[in-house]
Amino acid sequence: MKEINLRWYEKVLYKFFPYLFIKKFLKERGVENSIFDKLHEIFVKVRRIDIIPLHSVTRGFILVLDRKTALYFYQNGAYFTYDGFEIGKYDEGDVTIFDNIE
Repeated sequence: MKEINLRWYEKVLYKFFPYLFIKKFLKERGVENSIFDKLHEIFVKVRRIDIIPLHSVTRGFILVLDRKTALYFYQNGAYFTYDGFEIGKYDEGDVTIFDNIE
C-alpha cells in the first residue's frame, strides 16, 4: 500500500474532524463524494452491524444492519460483489468471524 505524507494541518483535521478530512482528501483526488456522503448518512444512523458468513455453493457474507436489513455480498474471484438486500428480522452475527484470519 502506498504511504501518504500529510501536511501538519491535514493531520490535525484527520485527528479531530475525520469526516471533513475524508471529504477534502477525496475531493483533491477527484473521487465522487456524493456516494460516500450517502453511505455516511446511512451508516451513522446504524446502531449495530452483524456479519454472517454464507455457507453455500458460492462464498460470501451478509452484513445485517440493526438486525433488520441484510446486504448480501458474494465472492467473484479475488473480490466480493454486492448482490442486493432483504428486509426482515435477523439473528445475531458472529463476532469471532475474523479471529482466525492470518
